[in-house]
Amino acid sequence: MRTFHLAGGCFWCLDAVYRTIEGVSDVVSGYTGGHVENPTYELVCTGSTGHAEAVAVTFDPDVVPADVILDIFFTLHDPRQLNRQGNDVGTQYRSAMFYGDEEQKVLFEAARDRASEIWDGGIVTEISPLGRYIIAEDYHQDFFAMNPGQGYCLAVALPKVNKVRKAYAPYVKAR
Repeated sequence: MRTFHLAGGCFWCLDAVYRTIEGVSDVVSGYTGGHVENPTYELVCTGSTGHAEAVAVTFDPDVVPADVILDIFFTLHDPRQLNRQGNDVGTQYRSAMFYGDEEQKVLFEAARDRASEIWDGGIVTEISPLGRYIIAEDYHQDFFAMNPGQGYCLAVALPKVNKVRKAYAPYVKAR
């Protein structure tokens, strides 16, 4: 099993998408990349902690290759938007990949290079060492499944889930 720590806007969207992928055994929403010891959601939302909303995606590379996990990341958000995704604005919504070792760093850089061939304009995705990963509050875990009628889920997360399901159909879990 491997775990990647990825940030691409609101963690609810990343969580919703990765939970649909075969071989993904766990997705944990949290915060990383900041300078506050124990941030809360409310504090992270101020943009003053330096933390990004992120997910820890644990997967079996024998079922879903690492490159697919990373290509999905660059499919589900716009890596050209600096410190935002759509209407979510602030450093907490930045596009970032946090590596745990040099092998991950190389994989992340290669994925960013592949994505730059698809996206017009410069990719601003940050690739940084993983510091402390703080697990978000319980109500953020599997938010999409727990709140399917919530406005943000319907307007923002669901289209991303559907986009990835279509683009990566061979890797989508049976419903």
